[in-house]
Amino acid sequence: MIDDLKINKSLQEKTPDDSGQLRSLSEVHSSISVPEGAGFWKKLAAFTGPGLMVAVGYIDPGNWATDIEGGSRFGYTLLSVILISNLFAMLLQHLSLKLGIASGRDLAQACRDYYSRPVSFILWLLSEIAIAATDLAEVIGSAIALNLLFGLPLPIGVLFTAFDVLIVLYFQQKGFRIIESIVAGLMSIILLSFLYEMIVSQPSVAGIVGGLLPKKQIVTDPGMLYIAIGILGATVMPHNLYLHSSIVQTRNFKKDEEGKRSAIRFATIDSTVSLALAFFINGSILILAASAFHANGHFEIADITDAYHLLDPVLGVSLAGIFFALALLASGQSSTLTGTLAGQIVMEGFLNIRLKPWVRRLLTRGIAIIPALIVSYLYGERGTAELLVLSQVILSLQLSFAVVPLVFFTSNSNIMGRFANSRPLTAISWVIALIIIGLNGYLLWGTFV
Repeated sequence: MIDDLKINKSLQEKTPDDSGQLRSLSEVHSSISVPEGAGFWKKLAAFTGPGLMVAVGYIDPGNWATDIEGGSRFGYTLLSVILISNLFAMLLQHLSLKLGIASGRDLAQACRDYYSRPVSFILWLLSEIAIAATDLAEVIGSAIALNLLFGLPLPIGVLFTAFDVLIVLYFQQKGFRIIESIVAGLMSIILLSFLYEMIVSQPSVAGIVGGLLPKKQIVTDPGMLYIAIGILGATVMPHNLYLHSSIVQTRNFKKDEEGKRSAIRFATIDSTVSLALAFFINGSILILAASAFHANGHFEIADITDAYHLLDPVLGVSLAGIFFALALLASGQSSTLTGTLAGQIVMEGFLNIRLKPWVRRLLTRGIAIIPALIVSYLYGERGTAELLVLSQVILSLQLSFAVVPLVFFTSNSNIMGRFANSRPLTAISWVIALIIIGLNGYLLWGTFV
């Protein structure tokens, strides 16, 4: 391990044998070929996939409650917050993929290489808590969707989510492209569902355009500021930073300077376009709440179940609620796939421990299922809704501990070589990191105090 205060050699020069670690996601590392000498579109197609897998983390069920509450209470005003949050996410995911491509290490491995063992252990523990909170949101979201679509009681729906471990393990054995294709299919379901919702809700175009422009009242109104920070905390996901730095290494490209530069370029296009789709979906949830609820005098809708039951009568159509719940189910299941991989990456990267996939998955899912099962049985819908919000608060707490190392590593020329962040990019990245730290600190203070 590299000493906490020194870097004896740059990480991009390290081989797996230098640290005793296997490569990140070694079973699929460099398993997808990138055609040499191919045109722009063929190369882009080869790099397309990781961005979508990251994007689903930005539209997981934990985001829905904050977007619904923001739209129902304040109309289109907080749309600008979703836009700014997504711009932050685009930059942070660019740094994440650049770390993986330039150094050949994922964020968890880089932390283990650079920091002392106690610091690395604390960062691992915090990232595991974040992944458990993410999985908790997926469990609750999927259980709510199953309840809305098929009438399954929430405790039964929570138990049902335990079996998706078998589905994940089955498709992991079929190749990484299969998993990417499944995620792309689920993302398509979500996109089409919200395209339908946008058509039937007939939102105000002027309201949408005006909402994209930041308003002073977002900062001056305490209630609006609180929800705005919640949207930020629910949008930028810490586990995605670990995930992206690893899955970009599934591409088999030349590891020379030109090859890495090309890989960073195409991976950034893939990431940016995918996060633009995530922005459309998150924005659509808020726009739907603004046009269906706020515009009709329903200002206190902050619960997914309430939103589902009100959509059809408010909009005067019979399928709005069904598509809403279908999108929620697809969101929960797609996030499950990426959360599984993130858990594997974090444990292997920080601890250099290889657990059998089914053991790792059952551990993570068990941690999420137990509190969800207890709360859903004792307190029903309201309890699970509050637990969903709590999971997002936990994620907000963990976010800074992933963002700060990421910005530090990618700004360090000893680690990144010629691919280190430029001074302007470094300055912007640190400003974003400080904003995230400050706002999430305010959110936590407001939540608990």
